[in-house]
Amino acid sequence: MLRVTALALLLAGAAVPAMAQNLQIHGGPIYTGVEAMPRAELVQVRDGRIVFAGRAADAPDATGLTDIDLAGATLFPGFTDGHAHLDGIGAREMELNLEGSASVDEAMARLKAWAEAHPEGPILGRGWIETRWPEGRFLTRHDLDAAAPGRLVALWRADGHATVISSSVLAAAGIDASTVAPPGGEILKDAAGQPTGLLVDAAMDLLGGFWSQIGDNPVSARDRYRAGFAVYARYGWTGIHFMSAPWDDVPLMEEMAEAGEASIRVYNSVTPDGAAALFASGPRSVADGRVITRAVKMYADGALGSRGAALFEPYADRPETTGLMQIDGEAAVPVYEAALRSGIQIATHAIGDRGNHEVTEWYATAMRAVPLDQWDVADPRWRIEHAQILRPSDYAAFRDLPIIASMQPSHAIGDFHFAGARLGDARLDGAYAWNSLVDMGVIVVGGSDAPVERGDPLIEFYAAVARRDLDGFQGPDWRPQEAVSRETALKMFTLWPAYASFREAELGTIEVGKRADFTAFDIDLMTVPAAEIPHGHAMLTVVDGVVVWSRD
Repeated sequence: MLRVTALALLLAGAAVPAMAQNLQIHGGPIYTGVEAMPRAELVQVRDGRIVFAGRAADAPDATGLTDIDLAGATLFPGFTDGHAHLDGIGAREMELNLEGSASVDEAMARLKAWAEAHPEGPILGRGWIETRWPEGRFLTRHDLDAAAPGRLVALWRADGHATVISSSVLAAAGIDASTVAPPGGEILKDAAGQPTGLLVDAAMDLLGGFWSQIGDNPVSARDRYRAGFAVYARYGWTGIHFMSAPWDDVPLMEEMAEAGEASIRVYNSVTPDGAAALFASGPRSVADGRVITRAVKMYADGALGSRGAALFEPYADRPETTGLMQIDGEAAVPVYEAALRSGIQIATHAIGDRGNHEVTEWYATAMRAVPLDQWDVADPRWRIEHAQILRPSDYAAFRDLPIIASMQPSHAIGDFHFAGARLGDARLDGAYAWNSLVDMGVIVVGGSDAPVERGDPLIEFYAAVARRDLDGFQGPDWRPQEAVSRETALKMFTLWPAYASFREAELGTIEVGKRADFTAFDIDLMTVPAAEIPHGHAMLTVVDGVVVWSRD
């Protein structure tokens, strides 16, 4: 249990109001992330900045500092989720959550209970994934119709790249046997040619007009963000790289930051509809950098689970398809060129080997097309989000351009239960290749992709260093050599996200002069047996020297 001199800091499991940004922290292992001095005994903070990190005997006078005794908990630089969806994290707390459902029957039992408890309005939910269900199939409209007769229901697959809708939604949206899927999308149909209710990737756009008529979410955007901030502070995250941040929500997030409602840092990578406006304005920052918007998120392909990831060769378990590209170079490269001229970072979603290869080619083309003296930022730090399935021959492009690989370790420990079936064994050589990329000098940013995954930093850290699922299982084709060291994993969630958001001079390590962002866990991630890591808990979350959450 943390011992703190200020009684307010002992509020169990509650958000703690902002206090003086002057702290002294000691009483447990402190990992600085600084290679020249990896450990410290005591840290002091004044005005939100670190003024001392070292031996307790050498510490300056502590007058005016709030004393925090870790009581054996372990302190790290603030953990940052390098890829997640803040609005979805908040929505998950307020909508039907199908995460962890073990079968079609269980998922539909949850839907039925939700429908009975919420008899009015549309039902939105997320989190189902069929790959380990005994039924071994996607949900269909018939499942939804039986559980919630006559209701408007849309349930997104965990990866967010497919949704199943009820017959009522199909009818209201005008989707029938004659409807043609847009490029980059698929409408699954049964043997009689009728829609099953499952829409993949761009086909989900067919619902856009329908949802705008009924209101796509009964929960306000502000409530979603409040919930997302609360959940992430409780997990121990001090920051989040918000991917696909809705452009229209950026002013709201900025307003919340100015009002003190943003408990953790937000680095926005906005949806493409905001690209032109962001290019025109340049990077945006409010509340002393609490919310920064300086990147655009693009999509190259879909996801592996729904067979939307674009591959060079057909899917091993569905040889009639090679996946779905969402954009081509003719459309992407001009956007990339404009980004170079305006100083806006580019982050492109790519999962399949073909998707990743195409993006590396488009990046190189744009960089050649724009003379260096026209680049607004000499080091643009472009990213590929996920970089899940690569051909080993494409690793060098990440090193040479260079490209930041923004990867989510928990995807591997879930996907490997079906990745072999989707890809065949040979293509697994380039799957979730964290260690190979790090060994080549590539910056690999760790994230969770929540709400696709749970969003727990301890699960992500465990997945990176153990490369086993949460039951401890590791299949013969899981490529254990791609697990990373604990020192590397720490960088993946601290220093490297800081670098990827252009803030390594201020964040990512515990050293004098940097902002006082800290995460404390009740276990020592650097020494505890790997199997124990997912069972730990965050104890303390500090942002700019302010305790934003503490656990009793």
